[in-house]
Amino acid sequence: MKTTVTIPAQQLAVSYTPDVVVIGGGATGVAAAIAAAREGADTLLIEQRGYLGGMGTAALVPAFCPYTDGEKPVIRGIGLDLLEKMKQAAGPDFLGRYKEQLDWVPIDVETLKRVYDTEVLASGAKVLFHTVADQVLLDGDRISGIVISNKTGRSVVQAKLYIDASGDADLAALAGVPFQVGGEQGELQPGTMCYVVTGADKARYDQYLKESGHHPQQEELVSEAQKNGDLPEGRKRISGKAWITDSVVGFNFGHIFGIDGTKAEDLTRAAIEGRQLIETQIRFLKKYVPGFENIVLVHSGDQIGIRETRRIQGDYTLVVEDFLSMRTFEDDIARNSYFIDIHLANAGAAMTIKHLPKGKSHGVPYRCMLPQGKSNLIVAGRSVSSDRPVQGSLRVMPNCFAMGEAAGIAAAMAGAEGTGFRDISVPELQRRLVAHGAWLGERPGQADVELEVAASDVTFEAECK
Repeated sequence: MKTTVTIPAQQLAVSYTPDVVVIGGGATGVAAAIAAAREGADTLLIEQRGYLGGMGTAALVPAFCPYTDGEKPVIRGIGLDLLEKMKQAAGPDFLGRYKEQLDWVPIDVETLKRVYDTEVLASGAKVLFHTVADQVLLDGDRISGIVISNKTGRSVVQAKLYIDASGDADLAALAGVPFQVGGEQGELQPGTMCYVVTGADKARYDQYLKESGHHPQQEELVSEAQKNGDLPEGRKRISGKAWITDSVVGFNFGHIFGIDGTKAEDLTRAAIEGRQLIETQIRFLKKYVPGFENIVLVHSGDQIGIRETRRIQGDYTLVVEDFLSMRTFEDDIARNSYFIDIHLANAGAAMTIKHLPKGKSHGVPYRCMLPQGKSNLIVAGRSVSSDRPVQGSLRVMPNCFAMGEAAGIAAAMAGAEGTGFRDISVPELQRRLVAHGAWLGERPGQADVELEVAASDVTFEAECK
């Protein structure tokens, strides 16, 4: 039998009064904080861990999803700049391997953490680690403050504007914004416990592929291992393999089903089952895949990688017809060309994948980031207002950079003008995005930029969260 307890009223100190507060330090939040601060807003970025990067660092997603539509980069601006800075900072060997590549670039996790720290602080934004927001204070349609908790204690942050970059719409949910979760039956994409190994031999592995004619995803080996009981049923291929060096490899391989990333109990079960599955996979790799006989696990994700949780109800819901028709909106703040990538909800189901034609993309309207019923809150990242198929496309890190940058500039504009997010000039927002290098499609008055890219001639295949 469940009981409840009434907590006595508390007097909490106001610890911060920024113009803009960003909740969540993943790709979305990093771009949002940098963009808002560069536009002159006093910005505070709050992150629950002791480092930035979200799924790319905490969950060890091994590679960035594509920045290009197969012909040109559609994700530019802050997101592309951060990718290039990671390449430069990762050292000459990494840069030499991936200098011209923009799609499926492996993530050097420790380098990326430092790059994010440097770039966020250089923008003028402040960072507060090891902190969560656990309560929202409301005044009509406005958020008047949020209660944060950390080792220092509980306190209140009072900002003019709030950016929910949590990935799970945590702040929006606390504020009472309506949302949907998963499919019609509540089903969710599975999670994956990613990991990094050392001791691999890329030369031996490449020679094996050349001599055997096998595809890098080794579907035949996975099928054989599953028949022999050496791998559980589920994922049918070794996708999500990213070579950081000739001996260090990141893996996004295998699924943990029935995980709701907004529930601590599910995340706990996923962590335990995920680490057990890694052990099984490493035994498989050593036994079946030439070049991996001597690998050693060096790092598993701090948490399981989550692909899907809440989707807010916004002023506009981006739907699959918009994706398929490659629709352009008057209030576009980004373009997306990543394919619809919905992973199986159980071991017997099939993945849903739908690609756009090469060189094509669709618009992401500003309105899908505006949550119903709240004037000074914007939601960016994988939890924006969309149907489930489109969420399966928008959810990846390059898109999150683009949406975060737009949210950050919008917040700075609203703060300077003393308005809410719906009152800013969208054409001016678009002008500022383009001025900072973003690409919003072929629009009058916007010159395209010539960039040399390696979009499809990759040496490995990977999947992203």
